[in-house]
Amino acid sequence: QVHLVESGGGLVQAGDSLRLSCAASGLTFSHYAMGWFRQAPGKEREFVAAISWRSSNTYYADSVKGRFAISRDNAKNTVDLQMSSLKPEDTAVYYCAAGAVTIVAPKMVDYWGQGTQVTVSS
Repeated sequence: QVHLVESGGGLVQAGDSLRLSCAASGLTFSHYAMGWFRQAPGKEREFVAAISWRSSNTYYADSVKGRFAISRDNAKNTVDLQMSSLKPEDTAVYYCAAGAVTIVAPKMVDYWGQGTQVTVSS
């Protein structure tokens, strides 16, 4: 059974940084593209960042480009999201995701984590 477990969420102030981590188990991690999505109250789940299985390619939503950085460690089965210059509009539940292909849309995701809350106060 596949498990994706996020950690690192919390309450921060605008301009702060936060690092999310996702630990994966139950799958051959190095064979999967990984990504992060987020969902704010009353809004649809949206793509944030993705990374290919060998870390050779990364993708970002325009809203986070230059502020967020995704990375992975295939030896540890983890994928991280370093978030900087956080804004109140970044407030959402952040979900770790895995897919057989590069995941830049929810429909491309094979597995989801349970989510971790990030709240950015102004």
